[in-house]
Amino acid sequence: MATSLTGSFYLTQTVTMPAGTLSGVTTQAEVDLSAYVNVPTGQAVAITSVDFIYQRTSPFGQDADSMLAGNGAISVQLTDLNHGANLVRADNQSLIASGSLNIDQANNVATHNVDMYPDNFGKNSDAFMVVNDSLFLTGMPSGTTIAVGTDVNVTARIRCEVIKLSQKDWVAIAIQATAES
Repeated sequence: MATSLTGSFYLTQTVTMPAGTLSGVTTQAEVDLSAYVNVPTGQAVAITSVDFIYQRTSPFGQDADSMLAGNGAISVQLTDLNHGANLVRADNQSLIASGSLNIDQANNVATHNVDMYPDNFGKNSDAFMVVNDSLFLTGMPSGTTIAVGTDVNVTARIRCEVIKLSQKDWVAIAIQATAES
């Protein structure tokens, strides 16, 4: 299906949820892939893994107890389409990876849930193929607000490689990607 043009490399992007962000309010950041995707040559990006890192702002600690104002969660998704800064349902074809940090302040427990890393929805590949020129990282607190006095950063570390697709495969992936918009 694809021929690798590069070895694996990492792209990173951070979405910052400002202090006081209300439950259910999303914040979004964009990852520019325009240097890696080329329509005429069939060049695309294969994403092989995504890791999410949750931190408070400077000094970038990971004390989950101080990230939220009470019990709740911080959800994050990486998609290859812009859904207007909204989180998407798990069966959405543009969903590449998702996760959450659940914080139970009352019991002093934080758990990091991994939903999909990356999702390939049954394609004959171990990677999520991207033919769009941007990725979108969206974060959202739920159950409570982001704590006052500290912003919360969620950084996505995206392991990928540049690949060359046949014209037939490139068009098939492009049709699938635009079908979700």
